[in-house]
Amino acid sequence: MSERCRTRPGRSAWPFVVALMVTVALALSACSPSTPKESATATAPTRPAKVVVPPDTSAGAQLRWLLAAMADLPVSDGQVRAHFDAAFLAQINPAVLNQALLATTGAELVSIQVSELNTVVAIVSAGGAAALAQIWLTVDRRGLISELRINPVSTSPTPATWADVDTALRLVAPQVRLLVADVSDGSCRPVHSIDPGTAAPIGAAFKLYVLDALGNAVASGAVHWSQPLTVTAGLKSLPAGELQTEPDGTQISVLDTAAAMTSLSDNTATDMLINLVGRPAVEAALTTTGMTSPALDRPLLTTREIFVLKLQQWPALATRYVTADEPSRRALLASTVDRAPLPAVAAAGAWITPRDINSLEYFASATDLCRAYTSLAALARRPGLSPIGQVLSLNDDSLALDPAQWKTTWFKGGSEPGVLTMAYLATTRTGHSYVVTALAENPSQPIDETIAAPVMLSAIKGAFMLAARG
Repeated sequence: MSERCRTRPGRSAWPFVVALMVTVALALSACSPSTPKESATATAPTRPAKVVVPPDTSAGAQLRWLLAAMADLPVSDGQVRAHFDAAFLAQINPAVLNQALLATTGAELVSIQVSELNTVVAIVSAGGAAALAQIWLTVDRRGLISELRINPVSTSPTPATWADVDTALRLVAPQVRLLVADVSDGSCRPVHSIDPGTAAPIGAAFKLYVLDALGNAVASGAVHWSQPLTVTAGLKSLPAGELQTEPDGTQISVLDTAAAMTSLSDNTATDMLINLVGRPAVEAALTTTGMTSPALDRPLLTTREIFVLKLQQWPALATRYVTADEPSRRALLASTVDRAPLPAVAAAGAWITPRDINSLEYFASATDLCRAYTSLAALARRPGLSPIGQVLSLNDDSLALDPAQWKTTWFKGGSEPGVLTMAYLATTRTGHSYVVTALAENPSQPIDETIAAPVMLSAIKGAFMLAARG
């Protein structure tokens, strides 16, 4: 179970916002169709191009410094300590920051999208190339950088009509589902859809239900965000994520584990949280969030279990599982699957074609995922549960909605051969919230994500723009 973006988390998930958004996202953007350059013989403008400069604010001053620093990497340890606040430096060291910034060496300022006293959002050329990147920089009360995000700017055309959205999505896979819904009042009010009620394989997007169960456990007082969890051999899974590479006994807080699960789709983090709250609690979340057919996901598999079923003795063990009833499945997990060794990473690397995605997967409809988001949004508004929104906001998978219009973006996606899911909740600066969930599947062939993902992202961006227009 994975995201499209593969990253390298360490003991804490929070610092890797920068590494994720810069090194991985820009690398992915290189696979996207690029906008053709204008001919070298095109008529030159009669007036000089407007010079864009950072705003005269605390955030603008740090943007000015960052652009200069990216022209002369590496940034010295002293300069990093002089420009980033202690909380940031506690999460990401100068070496990691410099490695992440290599993708934007020589970036030049193209435009300013948002300028506030403590926040600036800018578009830059990525290393002088045709690709563009968005820099989101926030400073603390002392003017030191407290948050830094760098996302690629998609060059795929954004659909301008609902028909264009549908056409783009149908290019991705033989079977697609879509729901665009206004969730401003806490319920899913459809705006546009394609077969939104049919359950389909969703990959790692099932982790929304793990997060919901975790939120309820925190709300009840049974779990605390700062509570330490321990990485153990029995809880280690396969990538995405790399918590499985940490030594047994490594401790990580519940909050950082949740951040790894949502923003990096770390499978070991996911299984640690399922172990913490208990499988029954996640299965209960399927029902309480309003899933139409929760029995499709019972028993709720850990990521380790699904890797064993898909990779160990394939397809014999998987066939025993999918042909059994629910009690027999639970018995098989306890007697055989949970006692099996974790498959080798090489075995997962050889899994390149769809394997029983219609019977051995995680399942939900586009409407189900919308209801999961509304449940999480309600939880996040409760005292002490704001970290739910924080961890879902860490990675927008390069959607990059216009920050002048959109205040926050939540994302969870998932993929395996033949499956590609992207699910978003975004809120405008005027307080209107929308969910866009897009599910694509091809039971017989893998989906080429280097082609499909940019198309899906552009269709989703177009859907948000059309929904917000009303």
